[in-house]
Formats: sequence, structure tokens, C-alpha cells
Amino acid sequence: MATRTEVVLVDDLDGETPASTTVTFALDKTDYELDLSDENAAAMREAVSRYVKAARKVSSSGSRRAAEPTKPAYSGVDPAAVRAWAAGQGITVSPRGRMKADVVEQYRAAGN
Repeated sequence: MATRTEVVLVDDLDGETPASTTVTFALDKTDYELDLSDENAAAMREAVSRYVKAARKVSSSGSRRAAEPTKPAYSGVDPAAVRAWAAGQGITVSPRGRMKADVVEQYRAAGN
């Protein structure tokens, strides 16, 4: 039996009209996103146009957002399983602490 899943975006303002666009904006160092119909998106743009015309554009290189924290190489795998696999392959790994990323990559490349 086949299953078909459809995602239908609805306008975040009225909750009924199908949304045709996503509007992203920021205010006071907080980013926001709205799914809106063309009509509501146009109304929003008209409402803020006065402020946009008077505002200064900020370069994206001086982004306000903090950098995303990096995930360890072993994210999404069981460290104990990687250690057991490495031992079976004759690869020396520490019994505790951080594992080298290349060991995890080899583990994943082996189909685990």
C-alpha cells in the first residue's frame, strides 16, 4: 500500500488561506518567519515600507547570529559500538573520551 503525505502551508495570520510565500524579518535582534498569502505578504510589506525606506541596510558579514555550535564527529553514532568495531578491526582507540573523527568516518564507511 502506498502512502502519500501532503504538506499544505496556511497563512499564519488567518489560519485558513493557503500560504504562497514565507516572509522573514528581524526586529530587536530576533529573527521571525511567517507563511503568508500573497495578499497578506503585500499588506505586511506595505505596512513596514515606511520604516524600510528610512533604515540602513546591514551587511550580512557582520551577522548578529552566533555561530552554530559544531557537533562532535561521533554525533549520531553509539561511541561504544564504534569502539567495539574499531577493536575488531585492529584500530587502537582510547577506552574513554573523544574518538578521532577518521575512526568514526571509517566506521560509517563500513556501513554502520
